[in-house]
Amino acid sequence: MKKMKLVLIGNGMAGVRTLEELLKIAPDLYEITVFGAEPYPNYNRILLSPVLSGEQNVEQIILNDLKWYSDNNIKLHLNKRVIKIDRKAREVIAEDGTVESYDRLLLATGSLPFILPVPGNDLPGVIAYRDIKDTNEMIDTAASHKHAVVIGGGLLGLEAANGLRVRGMHVTVVHLADWLMDRQLDLTAAKLLQQSLEDRGITFKLGTHTESLLPNAAGTRVGKVRFKSGEEIDADLVIMAAGIRPNTVLAESARIHCSRGIIVNDTMQTFDPLVYAVGECVNHRGSVYGLVAPLFEQAKVCANHLAEFGIARYSGSVTS
Repeated sequence: MKKMKLVLIGNGMAGVRTLEELLKIAPDLYEITVFGAEPYPNYNRILLSPVLSGEQNVEQIILNDLKWYSDNNIKLHLNKRVIKIDRKAREVIAEDGTVESYDRLLLATGSLPFILPVPGNDLPGVIAYRDIKDTNEMIDTAASHKHAVVIGGGLLGLEAANGLRVRGMHVTVVHLADWLMDRQLDLTAAKLLQQSLEDRGITFKLGTHTESLLPNAAGTRVGKVRFKSGEEIDADLVIMAAGIRPNTVLAESARIHCSRGIIVNDTMQTFDPLVYAVGECVNHRGSVYGLVAPLFEQAKVCANHLAEFGIARYSGSVTS
């Protein structure tokens, strides 16, 4: 019997872990195609901070190199963003016109950074901190500019601030709450953390509302951050680290049910049983996860169900 076609949209940690689990238990069931919007194979996003600080390089955080895809007969489309899912034709279409058909589709589109809806948020030099491109831009900017402002005093924002400090920038962290990492730490612990980071040279503005981002004198990039108090500080680089939200844009355009994430059942299927979803884009029983452990558990469940379906189809138990 001809192999079924499995297409994965999203070349990140959760999606590729699903493929790893599937290949362990049923390596010959599917003809696998992967679309990744970045020019890199699967890498460890958790280790972007050591790359920013210079402790590691991009090559060291690659989890699955190009040889792994080749060795497992996986067709890999890098630097290709999927813009449409045609569920009736069972096809996905990329921005460059590439079309791939599927019998089963796996969405692992991850999350999008929350960008503060303030004037100037689209100026050059205003970025999020989610991928290698962002990290490289931060490294390049640190080599030629002096002042960085990180908006968001959670773990990601503090990692960005420390990495930029190591790169020689003067860094100010702006946080809306009255203490750092307010969802994880109590006031006492947060004060100790703040003192430790201040001793390293990082400045903090807590309980502070950002009103707008202003261009530099030449109008070529961001130059200042203005707060609701009227105060302004220099900012050659602004990092938005104020949270994330599930990336459901593609799923919604395909009329797949979404509500604070792509809704899935206990086997990681969407309301369309041919379409699965895993990772930060998913809402399972009202919960959206951003930690690795539950996302890898999703991957294992999804892989097992894909394998069970494939085996059942080969045995003649199912026909679709």
